Amino acid sequence: MTDIRPDPDALLDELKQEELAAQRGRLKIFFGACAGVGKTYAMLSAARVRQQEGCKVLVGVVETHGRKETEAQLQELEVLPPTQIAYKGRSLAEFDLDSALARQPQLILMDEFAHSNVPGSRHSKRWQDVEELLAAGIDVYTTLNVQHLESLNDVVGQITGIVVRETLPDHVFDQAEEVSLVDLPPDELLARLAAGKVYMAHQAERAVKNFFRKGNLLALRELALRRTADRVDAQMRAYRADQSIKPVWHARERLLICVGHGPGTEKLVRSGKRLAASLDADWIAVFVETPELQGLSESKRARIMKGLKLAQELGAETTVLGGSDLAATLLAYARSRNVSKLVVGKSAGSKLQRLWRRPLLEQLSLQANDVDVYVVAHELEDEQPQTRDGFNSLLFGEASRQQQRHGYLAALLACLLTTGLASLLTPYFEPSNVVMVYLLGVVLVAVRFGRGPGVLASLLAVATFDFFFVPPRMSFSVSDTQYLLTFAVMFAVALIISQLAARLRFEATIATYRERRTRALYDLGRELAGALTASQIIDIAVSRLQPLFNASIVLFTPNSNEELRAENDSHAQADPGVAQWVYDKQQPAGLGTQTLPANTMLYLPLKAPMRNRGVLAVLPEQLDQVFLPEQQRLLETCAAQIALALERVHYVEVAQDAIVAMESERLRNSVLAVISHDLRTPLTTLVGLSSILATGQVDAAKQADIAQSIQEESLRMNHLVTNLLDMAKLQSGVQLNREWQLLDDVVGSAVRACQRSLQQHQLQIELPSGLPVLEYDAVLIERVLVNLLENAAKYTPHGSHIALSARGEGATMRVCVQDDGPGLPPGQEQKLFDKFSRGNSESTTPGVGLGLAICRSIVEAHGGTIQAANLKPHGAAFSFTLPVRAMPALPGEEEIKP
Repeated sequence: MTDIRPDPDALLDELKQEELAAQRGRLKIFFGACAGVGKTYAMLSAARVRQQEGCKVLVGVVETHGRKETEAQLQELEVLPPTQIAYKGRSLAEFDLDSALARQPQLILMDEFAHSNVPGSRHSKRWQDVEELLAAGIDVYTTLNVQHLESLNDVVGQITGIVVRETLPDHVFDQAEEVSLVDLPPDELLARLAAGKVYMAHQAERAVKNFFRKGNLLALRELALRRTADRVDAQMRAYRADQSIKPVWHARERLLICVGHGPGTEKLVRSGKRLAASLDADWIAVFVETPELQGLSESKRARIMKGLKLAQELGAETTVLGGSDLAATLLAYARSRNVSKLVVGKSAGSKLQRLWRRPLLEQLSLQANDVDVYVVAHELEDEQPQTRDGFNSLLFGEASRQQQRHGYLAALLACLLTTGLASLLTPYFEPSNVVMVYLLGVVLVAVRFGRGPGVLASLLAVATFDFFFVPPRMSFSVSDTQYLLTFAVMFAVALIISQLAARLRFEATIATYRERRTRALYDLGRELAGALTASQIIDIAVSRLQPLFNASIVLFTPNSNEELRAENDSHAQADPGVAQWVYDKQQPAGLGTQTLPANTMLYLPLKAPMRNRGVLAVLPEQLDQVFLPEQQRLLETCAAQIALALERVHYVEVAQDAIVAMESERLRNSVLAVISHDLRTPLTTLVGLSSILATGQVDAAKQADIAQSIQEESLRMNHLVTNLLDMAKLQSGVQLNREWQLLDDVVGSAVRACQRSLQQHQLQIELPSGLPVLEYDAVLIERVLVNLLENAAKYTPHGSHIALSARGEGATMRVCVQDDGPGLPPGQEQKLFDKFSRGNSESTTPGVGLGLAICRSIVEAHGGTIQAANLKPHGAAFSFTLPVRAMPALPGEEEIKP
């Protein structure tokens, strides 16, 4: 009895999912083929029923399009007022997400699920608004037309000739708890359209000539019905798996074709395709790898691959299964996929084989009580001796034939060893107990070397036991006929044990191989997830794929002109022309494909969800390393992972560029806003004063005052422009004109330059005697002192005290400007030195916030530091340091030391 226990991790994950689902709201989509079928009307009717049941319903967005019946359904329902968003000089109404969350209704109605929000909204798409509502525990009713599904967008465009720009990701549709199909026959919909119940008269006439043609409506209706059926089918299969229901439910036809290695493989696939088309059903083509098939020849292996490839080209889903029992594996997979019909070829095999093993068709007929079995007749081939092929090399390593020869030698050696051991045990144990030693040897040989050596070990075990231990000894004659039963049972047990051990060995080897594939995919995915640039992705892909497939790898990526270039060096000569064709057509080409099959390399497109990201070229050293079904799937999965990683990095770069552009735009707007304000104020004053002078009605005394004011405003503008020019020079790289000089001279010139700004303040200068001679740029350090003094005068009230001092601190000299004003905003001391940063953004004091940034650039260019701090009880202090170095000795004079 098989003990099937549930996976604890799966149970835990299921409990977590149920807990999360209980906290989220439920989404119901009213789904239709096109506008006018009554989706909004059905949504409002269902909402009114919920409200009558005591549910708190809120209408978030409902588009009635002037339909009176729909407007009547809005009565007695609370409607959320829209918010107004400014866009391109207009005010547009949009859904107010924050108000909806604040009201916390139990159910909210959101019409037109695929709608794009006005730029400036929190989310770009309405379905993202719905996601936030669901996360808040609010149920949502919404409507959707089939042409808005992303996967069907191109199909609808081909049918109707109209490309729909607003689309919805399919995973959002699939995650809905309930989808209600609202359907209407095309003739009835056209009648509603003619009656003006869908659009206004002039709009209806134009719609009938374009989108609402009867052929379009029929096709859209079929798409909506099929998409709804696919969703229901997926839900049914999930329910069967959740409830552990094994019998097949024939709710929808689905075919499973078992591809074999016989000559009629292609006929079988084509017959299955025709049967699926006649039943309008999905179909799956599978190949089951069993222990009996592990020794297939190269030609038979190629036939299997050709059959699977043909099925894939004809539209089938293909897969490779592993199992020890062909019939059981097929039926288990069929039931898991809810397959209703199983198609197989006519079984081959000799009459002798049929005596001890039932044909596949007979096994399926006995076991498939809930699946219909179809048989396709084809020619049978004579069984030829099978030779091991590349698949065994892939599974068991190189030189598998040599390993088999070693296995037969090991069977002989094991027989000799067990015979020797049994001869030592014979004096102490009965012959029937000695048989167990031989069985142990058979098990060991079968486990290590497989079925053939195990069978040989079984035969040798019976023969040597008879020859050495059954009277008369040293003869194959048997004196007691009871030993014949012993021989038969011994041989049967040994043979069964060897078969089971060989099967276990094969299944363990297959599991190891698949674990190796899974590990390779895991390692590749993990490294690709940590890659930050496209070059890192390419290096990782090449380094991982080359040893995995024993092949040379070349990766092509496009430039801005959609022209491919090889991104890595390889001894393989990849053809850029073929790669460009693969990139443009998004189809594989080269070795083993229908396009340019004579080419030595296989070219695969790197398809990502949004677009093609490049081409992967593979030059295999051995064909079986790439073209086995399992290896092909592994290669395609690796290519998909590489494409996803390249797309992720691309959009990271796009996001970074967007952030830089946004910051540049914000900085530009800030500069323009500040400069325009600070230039407009003095310019306005200058224009006003000059207008007064132009009247000629001003006496001499007033003219002097006006002239002084004009001079002050002109100096203010000059100071602003000087700061901007200085900042531009410093950004391009400052060139210092260092000279050895005392600090006193530059302090005096700075004070004189600030004389007008300091008239209303009390300035105190503290420069102790004996200050060292410094090497600095006098013009730039003067600019630092001027900016610090003017800054102190600007932000302190009249009559405040300002102190300028300097003192030596070892290898540096510190210069400090202090005031007893209101001080600096807490926590902003270092931010003040950033460009266009001001301590109080609401201050009416003019300035663009460049003075302190200029000071920092100049001081740091001299190798010093600058900082700001608050004083107690009030006031601010700005200080900077300059390095003190030994002054070189003048010619003929001693060195002056500081």
